[in-house]
Amino acid sequence: MPYNRRKFLQTTGLFAAGSLLAKNQLFAAARGIEIMHAGLQLWTVKEDMAKDAKDTLKQIASFGYKGVESFEGAKGIFWGMSPKEFKIYMDDLGMKIISSHCNINQDFEKKAEDAASIGMKYLICPYIGPQKSIDDFKKFAETFNAKGKICKAHGIRFAYHNHGYSFQELNGQMPQEVMMDNTDPDLVDFEMDIYWVVTGGADPVKYLEKYKNRFRLGHVKDRKKGADPKDNDASCIVGQGSIDYVSLLPKAMKNGMKYFIVEQEHFENSTPLLSARADAKYLNDLL
Repeated sequence: MPYNRRKFLQTTGLFAAGSLLAKNQLFAAARGIEIMHAGLQLWTVKEDMAKDAKDTLKQIASFGYKGVESFEGAKGIFWGMSPKEFKIYMDDLGMKIISSHCNINQDFEKKAEDAASIGMKYLICPYIGPQKSIDDFKKFAETFNAKGKICKAHGIRFAYHNHGYSFQELNGQMPQEVMMDNTDPDLVDFEMDIYWVVTGGADPVKYLEKYKNRFRLGHVKDRKKGADPKDNDASCIVGQGSIDYVSLLPKAMKNGMKYFIVEQEHFENSTPLLSARADAKYLNDLL
């Protein structure tokens, strides 16, 4: 039976602001699991990074982020610095580069070598787009396995980051499940963008439980309360939206998620950096 998106969006925001005891009880069950507290996907502050990467990273560190997830822009994954220079600067700030989204079809072997050289954990395919047939998703699964072999050879991991399209049935099958069922768990992990799972009409907990230990990273991105289910552009400051992260994150931890990475793409009455600061406070308080 298809998951009822409207019902999920209505019920995920029902926890009370004063439920501190309930929160503590939920997270107590997940204690002892090694996790990376509050990382930031640099896409959130992409304009600031393009203007002055070092100053932006310095501000991010001051917000309490322990790590970042980069992406491959015009200046590359390391923002005009060499991998070693980037690591030294991050070390000085007390942060780590956990992972990066990148173009997996260009110089991937070199990217894996560079990532491994500074202790990164993951290279991630950020997007493949909707496909015409389910067989196209099976072909991408084969590609992911091949990229996973390259990453494994360098001592890092490969992952795929979902959007909403992989939770829309195609030819009677769910593309996300096809990709997960046809990739080797020894080679390929997944980064669950929780916002896009919900926006796509699916239940994040269902997938966390069904594919235990496959979703190792998570994008913690909230969805505006009352947003039209068809509205894809409805992200907001974490904790102010409809997704119940208080109950969801402990379940994610119990099912194998280790890296929690904030991402926000829309900024009503705010700026990317101010939003990133508010996101960090909420997530660090929660974790």
